[in-house]
Amino acid sequence: MEHHVKKLIEVDKSLVVKLKVLSAFENMSVKALMEKAVVEYVKNKELERFEKLSEEEKEDLGLLLLMQQADKEDFVSEDDVFKILDE
Repeated sequence: MEHHVKKLIEVDKSLVVKLKVLSAFENMSVKALMEKAVVEYVKNKELERFEKLSEEEKEDLGLLLLMQQADKEDFVSEDDVFKILDE
């Protein structure tokens, strides 16, 4: 479930004009354009941070992401785990 936070912000008038022009070119509302810009900015910052990680930290993060995607209802016995590790 997404949570939306409504926040009033002050924006310079020249920026508002630029946003209106860009939104016309992009065929979207100023609000949608700003939301898209924020999402892209956050994505780029995450990529920058990821690129600065060591190989070990990248592997740890990858493992964490895989663990978050795992089915928590799926159960494997301890014996099965050790059989797989022995292979």
